[in-house]
Amino acid sequence: MTAVTDQDNGNSNGSVNGGGSGKAAPDTSGRGRDGRWDDGLIARRAAAAEADEAGEAAPRAPAEDDAEPQVEAYVPSGGPLPPRLDALRELVGLSRARLDRDTLAEAGRVLDEAAARQRLSSRHTVIAVAGATGSGKSTLFNALAGAPISDTGLRRPTTSQPIACSWTDGAAGLLDRLAVPGRLRRRPHPGPAAFDEALQGLVLVDLPDHDSAATEHRDQVDRVLALVDAVIWVVDPEKYADAALHERYLRPLAGHAEVTFVVLNQTDRLPGEAADLVLDDLRRLLDEDGIALGEHGEPGATVMSLSALTGDGVPELREMVGRFVQDRTAATRRLWADVDAAAARLRPVYVAEGRPGLGERAREEFTDRLAEAVGAGAAGQAAEREWRRNAGRACGTPWLRLWRWYENRGLPGSLDRMGQALTPPEEELTARQRVEQAVRIVADDAADGLPGPWAQAVREAAFNGAKGLSEALDELAVKAGAPGASKRGGGTEAGRAAAVPLGASLGGRPAKPPRPKWWPAAVLAQVSMTLLQIFGGLWLVGQIIGVLEPGLVTPALIMLAGVVGGPLVEWSCAAAIRGPARRYGQDAERRLREAAAGCGRARVLDPVAAELVRYREVRERYVTVTEFSTTGR
Repeated sequence: MTAVTDQDNGNSNGSVNGGGSGKAAPDTSGRGRDGRWDDGLIARRAAAAEADEAGEAAPRAPAEDDAEPQVEAYVPSGGPLPPRLDALRELVGLSRARLDRDTLAEAGRVLDEAAARQRLSSRHTVIAVAGATGSGKSTLFNALAGAPISDTGLRRPTTSQPIACSWTDGAAGLLDRLAVPGRLRRRPHPGPAAFDEALQGLVLVDLPDHDSAATEHRDQVDRVLALVDAVIWVVDPEKYADAALHERYLRPLAGHAEVTFVVLNQTDRLPGEAADLVLDDLRRLLDEDGIALGEHGEPGATVMSLSALTGDGVPELREMVGRFVQDRTAATRRLWADVDAAAARLRPVYVAEGRPGLGERAREEFTDRLAEAVGAGAAGQAAEREWRRNAGRACGTPWLRLWRWYENRGLPGSLDRMGQALTPPEEELTARQRVEQAVRIVADDAADGLPGPWAQAVREAAFNGAKGLSEALDELAVKAGAPGASKRGGGTEAGRAAAVPLGASLGGRPAKPPRPKWWPAAVLAQVSMTLLQIFGGLWLVGQIIGVLEPGLVTPALIMLAGVVGGPLVEWSCAAAIRGPARRYGQDAERRLREAAAGCGRARVLDPVAAELVRYREVRERYVTVTEFSTTGR
């Protein structure tokens, strides 16, 4: 059987010989019973084959790939992360109809990755070692593992695929998620690093160079960095200020400071105090990137210097990593930071400027504009005039009524013919524009301060509801009894409503204005005055022609009483009908105004209010997502 090493035959210490006999079940130290280094899957399969050749019935040790992933919840059910994830899930669900897919893509990815990570082992912490070409990250990876697992050399790039080193079993599911092939999964070299209890549960992954000329290498780095629990960034004195590192990785991941290690490597190349100066400058750059530094007991990124080649500072880093692994909260911190980052990206589409909404004043102004467009005020005035005209017909003197009839019988501007006058096209256009203007103003008021997508949704709800609003208001004018309203069509017109003879209700049947109870008495008094005039006149005529005895005073007084009494009765009635006529006009205006307001509310205000309620719901979910944010965003 062909020997297999940790570097594909690149290290004699890690070889597994195909010959020999005996059982090769691995122990926790990584050695088989024959004392050889067991590097994982291939070595165990080779040992099983040796046992089969020897005819022994030794049980086959489980391979790393065959191990079932640990199904343990990483976060207790009472922790603050599950409510945040639930709120983010509800937020995405409520927003799908209002926000485009690209806007919600990052939040959806975070939810998917959180669900995937929480289904896997909670006993393992996956830490990636990342760095630029020649920074010495593979050397540091080997130093932490205690064995030359990852290739090092002068050829660039040296590492072409992620290589994983797991200190304990049960990490197969995590490595499958990272898409690390089985041939690149290793175990640490037997020694202090392998036996270190603090490192039990560590899964260390060496990544390709993030600045590699091979684009597929950079793609792998980006993919794995989005899945690991923590990152050790390895920088060297020459490239620690590289813009590609800071602008593409460190700055966007500033919220992940608690799961970030930044290591200044190759300090053996710096003379005297130069290492401290470079480290201080590195801290300055990280601070400018917005990365919180874990100093003085505060949470944040760990920054230190070392030399992976000489081993200076490596034990200190191993100790820090051990404490970090044993804390068993790296995955939680990573998911927490991912939710923070997703919430920060969504902030522009959920956080409004000021307090948006549809206030009572905006509603009243919208109703006023619709009432003006439908001509409610003019309709009330027309109703008042109609009431007075009917009262004048009932209580006026016959002679005056006859004169008014003669005066108004053929005049186009008379009150009797006003209702038949056609509204000029210019006025109709102006009235339709008033309706459109009212809708546009109320939509702008409601959307003021809202984030762009929700402001657009509010405006669309208003404009969609406004379709047919002019025609609906026109029907109100028709039901109110506007002559010719159904013939003219094309929307509600102020001039048309002004022509309403409004003794009409909105039920569709014009009705004469109600008559007060005192009208019969006034009519009787007017009839009496008229009879007095006729009686006195006939008496005088009889005296003139000699039929009756002469005596002009009495018939003249009777006739004068009728002549003077008729106008007095009419004047008294005119004074008495002012209040009822005004109230009748106001009631007609109120009914038409309320009808127009109800139509506008059902078609425009209610849909707008529904969109605002939907925004408030998603805003509450967003507040829940950001409630415990450590970034303050």
